[in-house]
Amino acid sequence: MSNTLFSEIKIGPLTLPNRIIMGSMHTGLDHSDDPIGRLTAFYKERADGGAALIVTGGVSPNEAGLMGPGAMILNTAEQVSDYKVMTDAIHASGSKIIMQILHAGRYSKHEGLLAPSAIRSPINKLEPREITSDEIEETIADFANCASLAQQAGFDGIEILGSEGYFLNEFTAERTNKRNDQWGGSFANRSRFPVEIIRAIRQKTGDEFFIQYRMSVLELVEDGWNSDEAQQFAIALEAAGVNLLNSGIGWHEASIPTIAMAVPRAAFTWATAKIKQAVNIPVAAANRINTAEIAEDIIQRGDADMVYMARPFLADADFVNKAQQGRHDEINTCIACNQSCLDNLFNNKTVSCLVNPRACHETIYPKINKTEKAQKMAVIGAGAAGVSFAIEAAKNGHSVTLYEASNCIGGQLLYAHKVPGKEEFDELIRYFNTMLNKYAVNVQLNTKANAQQLQETGYQSIVLATGIKPRKLDIEGIDSEHVISYEEAFKNPEKVGQNVVIIGAGGIGFDMATFLMHPHTGAQSIESFNSNWGIDATGKNNGSLAKETVIEKTDRNVTLLQRKPGRFGKSLGKTTGWIHQIELQKRGVKTIGDLNYVKIDNAGVHVEQDGKDVLFPADSVIICAGQESNDEFADSLNEFANVYRIGGVKQAVELDAAQAIEDATRLAYELN
Repeated sequence: MSNTLFSEIKIGPLTLPNRIIMGSMHTGLDHSDDPIGRLTAFYKERADGGAALIVTGGVSPNEAGLMGPGAMILNTAEQVSDYKVMTDAIHASGSKIIMQILHAGRYSKHEGLLAPSAIRSPINKLEPREITSDEIEETIADFANCASLAQQAGFDGIEILGSEGYFLNEFTAERTNKRNDQWGGSFANRSRFPVEIIRAIRQKTGDEFFIQYRMSVLELVEDGWNSDEAQQFAIALEAAGVNLLNSGIGWHEASIPTIAMAVPRAAFTWATAKIKQAVNIPVAAANRINTAEIAEDIIQRGDADMVYMARPFLADADFVNKAQQGRHDEINTCIACNQSCLDNLFNNKTVSCLVNPRACHETIYPKINKTEKAQKMAVIGAGAAGVSFAIEAAKNGHSVTLYEASNCIGGQLLYAHKVPGKEEFDELIRYFNTMLNKYAVNVQLNTKANAQQLQETGYQSIVLATGIKPRKLDIEGIDSEHVISYEEAFKNPEKVGQNVVIIGAGGIGFDMATFLMHPHTGAQSIESFNSNWGIDATGKNNGSLAKETVIEKTDRNVTLLQRKPGRFGKSLGKTTGWIHQIELQKRGVKTIGDLNYVKIDNAGVHVEQDGKDVLFPADSVIICAGQESNDEFADSLNEFANVYRIGGVKQAVELDAAQAIEDATRLAYELN
């Protein structure tokens, strides 16, 4: 691989040793017991890992701009010393750090939120008040004051967030700006507010302070701008004094996914390339860039000068060092699942990472955790929980043997990665195999452990991670030949007929329906993704929305049944569930609930609904009605003193990979 990604670049007053920016992330640490301390530990570990330029999470320039009560703010001189603790630590590790200034606008979760016009966001129940002209002038001064205070606190520069539908983006879009004064109407007027902010910051901080602007290069909403207007805006920002332009993709209220696993890698760099063509300052590409190889390709083909990667630094703090040293297999790759990052954030929890539970918990789970009392340990089961524990325990200095009855590791992950749009789980399995080898875990595949063997080997601790198994339902005809479990359907899809009824509409039911109705057997191409979701890749249409969509689907008939009444998909991820629901709707999957199962026979599935007998014809019935703990081995371990359960064998209800891996990591630290 060429070394372009790791070549030096000079941007305004900054000289950086590589082309990777650690992007801004909401972490929830601002609501922790020690916001500055925990954020500093989080950023410092990434600085030690080689990140040349780090962008903080959003910091508000005033009270009105807060994301919500208790969010980070910098508007008085008294706050400077707190932030200087952070900048000093990052500089000591040899990295640069800039502060993102965020005004949430109509996305704010507090009373008194402001917007260019009094138009409520579809994703916020709170109604904004239209900001007055005097308040606009005050806000410009607040941005300049915040940037000046950041400079005093030792930050190397600032990033202005002007994308994804936040306050400044609300001014530039006709969708949200209905003003008829100098701040609305024409394109020049709608652009005036952010441009004046840049000019005020540059005047206040001087030429040697770095200014980065995250602009919306692709709107993906109705009444959003097209690529021509985006280019005009980029030119105006450059003229106002911006040093680097960063790519914002879509609005948070867009009905098109932009960062989820279903989005192809580097799906939007074509939009960044259009901005790069219009300006002379460096431009950074963003969204779904999760490997050094992809980052290198983006820069090599000229789509961008740098790459802006956020969640990959959640997954692996040492991403840059490993990539630069050619240790690509050792990189714990972000799989864009959203389960522990964005889902946690929107559930008011501290952000973490499915593949790396230490993320944002660095002060709780120290990086170096070598034990003083090494044990001989056996781990039974090589699913996500068992493998994660084995790796962490071996890393900490224990001698670990991992027993797995099948011929490979992975457990339930082996089914997940077969679902179209979830191929990234392959990266986790790849990483697991690399780490098992690196830390010399004794992996025994095709081996069913037994109590006598464990006793004779003299293990001091046994970790039971035998996982889950499909729940057996008590329905007449459940043992019919055309009734199969989800495991069998994933393993042998050729057994599934054309008319399918899926019993159970949780995550596995949705995955199974997607698996059966999606024509792709590998990662979806960018062109196919754009057609499926209605993206105009020429950028000429408003919002870059296509006039029509092209849906690819199989010719199967699939019906998804759930016993409970109410909305389908309640158990799906908070930030990704809507994607799966739309995908199934597009492909014609029928969803029917509020019923009781009566029997299954050759005709199909018989149910009682609204007091009537109803038949759903089926030549295949797939059971996706949850799981139960696979604890058959547990009783044979009663003679052992130290037996620990993790993952599904401990608790099957609402289990997912994130919970299993976190469970394993926590136990590994407890046993040290």
